[in-house]
Amino acid sequence: MNQQQNCVIGIDLGGTQMRAARIEGDKLILEKRKSTPKNTTHYRDTTDVLIELIQSVWSDQVTAIGIGVPSVVDREKGIVYYVVHIPHWDEVPLKTILEKQFGVPVYVDNDANCFALGERIFGAGKNCENFVGLTIGTGLGGGIIQRGRLLADANCGSGEFGMLPYLDAVLEYYCSGSFFMNCFGIDGKEMHQMALENKKEALEAYRQLGEHLAAAVKMVVLTVDPEMIIFGGSVAESHALFEAAMHENLKDFAYPNSIKRLRLEFSRLQHPGLFGAASLCYANL
Repeated sequence: MNQQQNCVIGIDLGGTQMRAARIEGDKLILEKRKSTPKNTTHYRDTTDVLIELIQSVWSDQVTAIGIGVPSVVDREKGIVYYVVHIPHWDEVPLKTILEKQFGVPVYVDNDANCFALGERIFGAGKNCENFVGLTIGTGLGGGIIQRGRLLADANCGSGEFGMLPYLDAVLEYYCSGSFFMNCFGIDGKEMHQMALENKKEALEAYRQLGEHLAAAVKMVVLTVDPEMIIFGGSVAESHALFEAAMHENLKDFAYPNSIKRLRLEFSRLQHPGLFGAASLCYANL
């Protein structure tokens, strides 16, 4: 995983915007972004915009391209399946398209897996061989690092803790930014502002979020039993509002020693989506 001499491009592909950066070692050299097309008739309408974006940060020194996508991926073939928020992305041979265009290796993976790998190479997981990265944003995603590498699962589906059944729905319903709209009818950004103004309802909402996240932590420990969990994503940045409640609701865990030994960290990585995607290159080169 020695990335010191490599120049790569990392791409964070989302339903609203796509970002690309040329990265050398652990330095972001150049970043560009474009809106993800909405009114399209074929997936190539979007891949054409993506190609333009890559060209805008391209250099002859680039040795590989890494891409994080919000969906499941056939890692070996680099095929992306069923991206909900990007039209016509039901089955896209992304690796083949971009390798033909740019002539360098292309690596594609789920964005939560990229987050975990990025923390392993660049962030809080540098010195930890076994941990889980949990992304708390619009949804709840996860990536599993075992023995220093991404878990080699069959279908790129491990770590999707947000889809586990919980209460009357799934964990993601209660353990993400969507929780505020789902249960309080208030947008996440508005709820955060209300909390900063010490509004009672907002502070209680974040307390409840911490309670639900404790349940997510318990499920992670019971299934993976990692040394550490690293939280990232837009909601995790507000951890001061829910962290105490999360810890309080871990005290009743059936195996207290597991919780005592578990390290809970919040990501301090700048541009985690871009560095996470770049980490796919460093892990494979």
